[in-house]
Formats: sequence, structure tokens, C-alpha cells
Amino acid sequence: MSSVEREIAELEELLRQADLKPNPNFFQTYLDDQMVLMVDGDICSPKAFIVDKHQPNKAQKFDRVEVTDMKILEQGDTAIVTGYGNYEGPDGRLAMNFMRIWVKKEDGWKIVAGSMTHLDEARAVPSSSRVTAEISIH
Repeated sequence: MSSVEREIAELEELLRQADLKPNPNFFQTYLDDQMVLMVDGDICSPKAFIVDKHQPNKAQKFDRVEVTDMKILEQGDTAIVTGYGNYEGPDGRLAMNFMRIWVKKEDGWKIVAGSMTHLDEARAVPSSSRVTAEISIH
């Protein structure tokens, strides 16, 4: 694993933890101000929305975030991350596949683009290459 792949893997772990705790500072720091996201075919610029939704009093609560089949492709100062995610919480389950594009800028790594496609249970997360982050939220 290259140093870039290690850095991005560490950032991806911090992202999972930020989804669990919640931690708006992670998203404020690592989402590029001009980030573009495609969710189920719709394109948006969601940084302010994501940061707001991860405020402790507003956050979607997850008891478990599981990512599998995560792959990191290094392209110089850019890294492309793909994988599958399962999110579980009091409001139910959510399964999706995702892609994130990280670019190393003057002030560090930033997510500049991404995509998420929600999956039904039948197409949910494969069991190989499992990486899990868990925390109880009460």
C-alpha cells in the first residue's frame, strides 16, 4: 500500500467515525467548498447541507456504519475511492454503493466529488474486505 493509499484509508476511517459520532468539523475540513455530489442520479453541491446534518442536535443517528469492498486508486495528487456501505440506526437501514474523489490541495486532502446510489437489500453490501466502525449512540 502506498503512502497516499494509507493516508486516504485513514481519512475514510475518520469519515466513518464522523458519520457515527457525529462530527461536523470533519466535513467542514475535508469537503471541498465546491464539492459536487451525485445521489441516485441527481447532482448537488451539498457541503453546507452535510455539515449542518452532522451537527450534534440535527444529525441522523447511526449505531453502525459498515464499509466493504473499499478500493483506493491513486492517480498522483488524486485518489478515487469506491465501495459499499451499510448504515444502521433507530430509523432503519440504508445500503449504498459510493465513489469519492479526493484531491490533495495546498491545505490538504479534500473530497471534490462523489456519487452514492441507494441499494435494495438484495444488492446490499458484499461480505468480502469488511471494514467496520461501530459505536452506540443514546
